[in-house]
Amino acid sequence: MANRIHPTAIIGAEVELGDDNVIGPYTVIVGPARIGDGNFIGPHVSIGGPAEYLGADHLAGWDGEVSGPGVVIGDRNRIREFVTVNQGVTEATAIGDDCYLMGRAHVAHDVRLDDGVIVTSAVQIAGHCHVWSGANLGLGTVVHQRTAIGPGAMVGMGSAVRKEVGAFTITVGNPARTTGINTIGLQRRGCDEESIAALTGFLTGKTTDLPADLPAELSALLKAWSDRESGH
Repeated sequence: MANRIHPTAIIGAEVELGDDNVIGPYTVIVGPARIGDGNFIGPHVSIGGPAEYLGADHLAGWDGEVSGPGVVIGDRNRIREFVTVNQGVTEATAIGDDCYLMGRAHVAHDVRLDDGVIVTSAVQIAGHCHVWSGANLGLGTVVHQRTAIGPGAMVGMGSAVRKEVGAFTITVGNPARTTGINTIGLQRRGCDEESIAALTGFLTGKTTDLPADLPAELSALLKAWSDRESGH
């Protein structure tokens, strides 16, 4: 299907759009940017604006000025009103597939959001952060630059995240602290009570051994997370 772009929206140079996207009133998308299929991008969204740091070039992308690695957005994302996604500095700012970014959220330069991430209203993600698949950041959360948030993690509203958040944990507070395991998220990934009990030690760092007989997709995801932590 064709894209539906409101006449007040501005699409700058070097912006590649897939199919079946909705782009709302007064939204500005400047290049370089590559956006996939089936995305809903609401009113007053800014995608591809300059990185917010003192040494950044501040170019008028809506007038055809283009620089930097830009932004890459996948498929079927919902990006609500007043969201800002800044372009990358050393690599493209990247949003995967099936993410939901709620109103007034900010995704800074060089951030990577994997598939299925939920960024709720007014969340602020600083530069060079990596939010792994299925994570959920609660209302008004602030994430310090160069922080990793693990797959399936739940971060409670109003949290100040200053250090890494573990996979499938529940984290809340200022400073944010881990308070439990995201059992609902694990159940949705196909785990029963026995599997969750076996995983608890691994997820809380008490053991480095990944339990056997986990759902294959979950096992691969947790292995990737564990390998990242160990530098493999």
